[in-house]
Amino acid sequence: MAMASSPNPLLFPTKSTKQNTRTQRFSCKSTLLHNNKTTHLSTDQNYKLLWKQELQTAYPSHFSALEKEIEEDDERFQELVDSRCVDNFRMLVVDSVQEARSGHPGMAMGMAEVGYLLYRHVLRYNPKDPGWFDRDRFVLSAGHGCLLQYVCLHLAGFQSIQIEDLKRLCKLGSNTPGHPENVVTDGIEVTTGPLGQGVANAVGLALVEAHLAARFNKPDITIVDHRTYCIMGDGCAMEGISHEAASLAAHWRLNKLTLIYDDNSNTIDGSTNLAFSEDISLRFKALGWNTIIIDDTRGNMKSLKNALLEAYKENQRPTFIQVKTRIGKLSKKEGTSKAHHGVFDEEDEKQMKQKIKWEDRDRFHVIPMTYREMQSQGDYGEVLEKEWHSKLSCYKSKYPEGAAEFQVLLNGGLVPGWENSLPTWSQSDPLDATRGYSEKCLNHLAKVLPGFVGGSADLASSNKAYLHDYGDFQLPASPWGRNIRYGVREHAMAGISNGIALHGSGLIPFAATFLVFSDYMKNSIRLSALSQAGVIYVMTHDSIGLGEDGPTHQPVEQLAGLRAIPRLLVFRPADGNETSGAYKVAVANRDVPSLIALSRQKVAAHVEGTDVDAVARGGYIVSDNSGQDLPDIILIGTGSELCLCESSADVLRKEGQKVRVVSLVCWRLFDRQPVEYKEHILPRSVTKRLSVEASYPLGWREYVGQEGVILGVEEFGASGAYLDTFNKYGFTEENITRIARELLSK
Repeated sequence: MAMASSPNPLLFPTKSTKQNTRTQRFSCKSTLLHNNKTTHLSTDQNYKLLWKQELQTAYPSHFSALEKEIEEDDERFQELVDSRCVDNFRMLVVDSVQEARSGHPGMAMGMAEVGYLLYRHVLRYNPKDPGWFDRDRFVLSAGHGCLLQYVCLHLAGFQSIQIEDLKRLCKLGSNTPGHPENVVTDGIEVTTGPLGQGVANAVGLALVEAHLAARFNKPDITIVDHRTYCIMGDGCAMEGISHEAASLAAHWRLNKLTLIYDDNSNTIDGSTNLAFSEDISLRFKALGWNTIIIDDTRGNMKSLKNALLEAYKENQRPTFIQVKTRIGKLSKKEGTSKAHHGVFDEEDEKQMKQKIKWEDRDRFHVIPMTYREMQSQGDYGEVLEKEWHSKLSCYKSKYPEGAAEFQVLLNGGLVPGWENSLPTWSQSDPLDATRGYSEKCLNHLAKVLPGFVGGSADLASSNKAYLHDYGDFQLPASPWGRNIRYGVREHAMAGISNGIALHGSGLIPFAATFLVFSDYMKNSIRLSALSQAGVIYVMTHDSIGLGEDGPTHQPVEQLAGLRAIPRLLVFRPADGNETSGAYKVAVANRDVPSLIALSRQKVAAHVEGTDVDAVARGGYIVSDNSGQDLPDIILIGTGSELCLCESSADVLRKEGQKVRVVSLVCWRLFDRQPVEYKEHILPRSVTKRLSVEASYPLGWREYVGQEGVILGVEEFGASGAYLDTFNKYGFTEENITRIARELLSK
C-alpha cells in the first residue's frame, strides 16, 4: 500500500521559529524525505473510494450531500474520516470491556477524540522503535482510562498491543493491565494509576528535554527537540501532587509541556460537585500556565486542534487545555459516574452500535483504513527518526566533545571506571555525619557522570545534597544547571524524579529530604520500584539521633515501611566507606531505586572492618574474635549504631567473650545472597543475637531469631540533644553491653 511521508493534514506546520532556523542552517547533506513534496492519503483515489463506501454506511441519509463536500474539500474529507475512526475507536473500547467483563471505559470513551487526534495528527513517534530518543512523550495520568492508550497504540502499529491483547484486558500476564505499566507494554512511558502521579512524571520528562536541549543543541544543529503531552482527570486535579508539580512546571517555564484536562465532572462517587467546585483553569492561570478552555462534548475536533496549535506556538509557559467532555460518551450511562467503570448491558451495547451504524460488525472489528490512517503518523515518525540520526551523525563530526558526552547518556549514563571516583576514608580522617560523607560522594560522582542531576526539597544545606560548580536548573537563566530546586514539594520531587529516570536519556536523578518526610513521597517511591525507575533517594536525619527537632521530625516507623516496598534498596550506612558503597550499588542499578538513610550526628569516617565493596552483599562481618570457632554472640547494627556495637564488643571481648559484629546495611541485598553466605554471616546455631537500630523493631525478628533481642524505638522520640535522646532510649555502649551480658548468661 502507498505510505504517507507526513500526517494528513499536518497539524503542526513547518516551524518558522528559531528552531526552524536551526534546521535550515543544518548543512550536512541529507537524503531524507523531509523536504520532499508531501504525499497525502487523500490524494490516493482508491483509498478515498474505500472511505466513501464506509462513510456511506455511517451517514446513509445524507451521504449524497457529503459526497460533494468530500470531492471539493480535502479538509472536510479528513474531518469525516477522523470522525469515523473515532467511532471505531469507541467500539474497540466497548468491545474490550465487554470481552473482559471488567475495566474502565468511561474516560476512554469520553476522550476518544483527544486520544485519536494526538496519535493521528500530533505526536511524533516511531512504532518500529518505541525508544527513539527524540520522540514526543505521552503520559496518561488518569491511568484508569488505559484503554484510551491501548487502543491508540494498537491502531498506530505498536507491536506490543495486538487485537488479542485488547481481548485480554486486565487478564493475568496480558500486555493490557488494569493501569498502564511501562515495564509491561512498549509505548507506555511511565506507570500510572495513583492519580496525579503522571502529572509529576510529565513535568520530569519535560524538564529533561529542556535541560538536555540547553546542554547539547547548537545554533546550526538541534538534536534535542521533543514535546511532552499529559492527560489528567478530575481526580488528578484534586490530588495535591498535581498542584505541586504544576507550580514547578510554570516556575521552570516548561513551554514544551501540554497538560490536557478531561473535565467530565464525574468521579467514582458521583458528580464532582459533591466535593469539588474550584475553577481549575483559573488555578493553573494563577500558577503561570497558558490556559485554554474548549468544549468537546459534541465531538468537534477543530477547537482541540486549534488549542494544540496555540500550545505549540507558546514559547514561555506550559499550556493547560481544559476539555469539557462527556464520560462514557455513546452509552446510556453517558455523563454519569456509572460510566466510570464496569460493563454495559446488552441493550446499551445494541443501541450504541445502532447510533453509529455498527450493527452488522463483530466485536473488535477495525475498518482497514483506520489502521492506515493511524499508522501514517508512525510512518512520518520513522522518517523523522532517520533525519534525527542523520543530524546526530553530523553533530558527531562537528562537535565531537559534546557528541561523546551525549552518547554516554544515550548509552545509559555510566562511563567505564566511574566507581573509582567514589572517595574512601581511613580511621585518621575527621569525624563527620554520614550526610557529610554523602555530600562528598555526590560531588565526586558529578565529575564523572554527565547525567548525574538532582536536588532537595528546600533542604540542600541540611541534606548536604548540592552539586558544587554545576549551577541550578532555572529557565531562562541556566537550564543546563544540574541542581534542581524543588522547594517544599517532597511529593512532586519524587514524582518528577521518576519522570527524569524514565525519560531514557541516561540522566541519573537523586532526590533529597529528611527521612521522616518520605511519608509525603511514599506513593512515588513505590512507583519508582514498580516502574523500575533508578531514582536515588537521599534521606538524612535518619533517626531519633537528629535531636532537638523532636518527635515530629524524628523518623521511627519509616525504615520499616520503606523496607517493605518490593525492589527498593534501603541502605543505612555506618560511616564514610559504607556511604560510598551504598552509592556504588545505587548508581550501578539503573532499573532499581535506592534510598540511602543518613545521619545528622557525626560518626567515624571509617569504622574498622567496614568495606566499600562488601555493602553490595547487604550484610557482612565487621569484626570477630572467634577465630575458627563460632561466636558466643552476634551484635547486628546499622547506621550510627554500628559504632556502638563495636564499642560494646570491645568491652565484651575483654571479658573473654567471642563476639561477632555484623553490619546489615541493606536487608534486601542480604536477603538475596546465597543460603551458604547468609549462614556464614548469621549461623543458625548462634542464637544469642542482638540487633541495634534506632528505629521501629518491625522486621528485625527475622535476623535475630526467636531467642534474640531487638533494641529499637517503639515511641515517637523526644526533643533534646541527640546524646540525651539516645541515652533515654538505651542507645549507649553501656546499655548494649548490659543486654548482651544478659543474653550470654541465659
